Amino acid sequence: MSFQAILVEKANSTGVSVNLRELPDDQLPPGNVTVAIDYTTINYKDGLCMRADGGLVRSYPHVPGIDFAGTVEQSDDKRYQPGDRVVLTGWGVGERHWGGFSQKARVDADWLVPLPDGLSTKQAMAIGTAGFAAMLAVIALEEHGLTPNQGPILVTGAAGGVGSIATAVLSQLGYDVAAVTGRPETENYLTSLGASRIIPRSELDTVSKRPLESMTWAGCVDAVGGEMLARILGQLNYGASVAAVGLAGGAGLPASVIPFLLRGINLLGIDSVMLPFEKRLKAWQRLSADLPMDKLEAMIQPATLSEVPHLGSEILKGKVKGRVVVDVNG
Repeated sequence: MSFQAILVEKANSTGVSVNLRELPDDQLPPGNVTVAIDYTTINYKDGLCMRADGGLVRSYPHVPGIDFAGTVEQSDDKRYQPGDRVVLTGWGVGERHWGGFSQKARVDADWLVPLPDGLSTKQAMAIGTAGFAAMLAVIALEEHGLTPNQGPILVTGAAGGVGSIATAVLSQLGYDVAAVTGRPETENYLTSLGASRIIPRSELDTVSKRPLESMTWAGCVDAVGGEMLARILGQLNYGASVAAVGLAGGAGLPASVIPFLLRGINLLGIDSVMLPFEKRLKAWQRLSADLPMDKLEAMIQPATLSEVPHLGSEILKGKVKGRVVVDVNG
């Protein structure tokens, strides 16, 4: 028995090779559940895992892919039976443990979540880690009091994976969504997802000399970080929150404490990697209920395993729009 997978191998002391390989089943890592994968997707971390200097992979050879959806093939855990549909995100899969750029995966049952009824494995990976994190951000904002009648909510990096799902979900829930993008060609795409206005990235990507600006936003889902996040903190309404999901604009935060002290704002960190099972299940159930599937379909860019190395490079350059869904058997 064998399967195809993207294998990253040490090419020399400073480089790696990334190729589609045929591997025997006995090369799968330890785990108590074997999953026949249907679909995976491309994330920023995946791009890093296919680079020698990405800093995420600890040992080689390695199969990247931080998320996947498929069907249980074999299980030593009573929670899962052959034929069960499951989804996996996080837990270091694709970084420390072989991941989803493969036709098969062997993992710990604790890392899996049963796929909600009404959600296909393809739809689950159109959502993927990015959409899962976006839903966690929406839930966090709601738990801190955000409601649609409080004013416009900002979504940064809106044409990317997190931003696309956040825009569609928030719009579906009745929010006035302002989408931030540095790609003017994505305006029609973002409007189709439900954005009521488009904010050019250039309006927010430099830190203001003033720690407080006019109160403009009732909340924010931020996938950019860096100077843009620092700028947004000074524009939030009194008591408003920003959910920080990513760092495409940098890991630094050149901000002032003044917005926290004088406007009582909240900076909410969103972790999707080590999140407990019950919160994972809630997020997937909310996605099944609150994400319009016609809009999800419009985000999909189909791909095959053979295209993964190129797409990994493209996502690091900010050139991937929406959600890449990889049919590992295509």
